[in-house]
Amino acid sequence: MVRRRAAWAALLVALAACAALPATTTANKISINWAPNTNYTVWEQTHGPFYKGDWLVFYYTTGQADVVEVNESGYNRCDASNAIYNYSKGRSFAFELNQTKTYYFICSFGYCPGGMRLAIKSQKLPPPSPPPSAHDRSAALARSHAGLVLYAAAAVLAALLRML
Repeated sequence: MVRRRAAWAALLVALAACAALPATTTANKISINWAPNTNYTVWEQTHGPFYKGDWLVFYYTTGQADVVEVNESGYNRCDASNAIYNYSKGRSFAFELNQTKTYYFICSFGYCPGGMRLAIKSQKLPPPSPPPSAHDRSAALARSHAGLVLYAAAAVLAALLRML
């Protein structure tokens, strides 16, 4: 019984500690169904914003598409001749937005003029939310104490019910 109480107390302390942790901002994995006859200008507008550290994962049909990173001129002309990077193996390609800049991607299989090109502007990751003020901390502490009391009451009630 003493061990069980100690386990409950440890669990409650761990839950309270997790609740007190600040929210963090992390990178995202963005899936792209890289397919012919798709207007990726509209796609970019509805799936943004994009941040440094995000991952773009292009999914495409092997032998029917590729992912080519080009400069702005190559993007505007659908020209892959001076590609920065070209990937055509497998059925997917993961690309990290590791700088704050505009990235340009096209398909060199002839689908670029039909809209199979994508410009992604990567931004700095927004800063994490500020730590709570003293008033917010006291309110959070009061909420966590109320939660602890509720958990303790539930544990005591469960123990009493087992005795019956």
